[in-house]
Amino acid sequence: MKLSSALRASFIRVCLVAFAAFIGIGFSSAQADSGTVYLTVYKAGWIIGGSGGGGTLTFQGRRYPLSVGGIDYGLVFGGSKTTFSGRVSNIYRPSDVAGVYGAAGAGLAVGRGARAIVLTNQKGAVLELSGSQVGLIANADLSGLAITLK
Repeated sequence: MKLSSALRASFIRVCLVAFAAFIGIGFSSAQADSGTVYLTVYKAGWIIGGSGGGGTLTFQGRRYPLSVGGIDYGLVFGGSKTTFSGRVSNIYRPSDVAGVYGAAGAGLAVGRGARAIVLTNQKGAVLELSGSQVGLIANADLSGLAITLK
């Protein structure tokens, strides 16, 4: 009886180690990927502002339409149109881009200006965007930007 219990325990240990190795190989083979993003964001406000727009995500050779919306609170005055392009990294599937991105910032645009921003959402997706801004807007605010797949 003692021998069969020891043999059984060894067999269980071997099975657990093999299972752990199999699971480890499965997790390590799933690596995050990256894609490109193009967004157009319209922003306007007086103390409380809002933003909206749209764009596209190109991921693994396919294009996905995006919708953008958000709210700003603080010193916001004016209106602008910003066209962003850049990279999104640390995503496994297109839906990882969707989420809420938060930022605190300040800026002033009169006429044309350049913008660059790096944002992260709750899923770990990292947006690195740059672009140009047109309009008359002054802001020192807390901003939230929500991106959804259409």
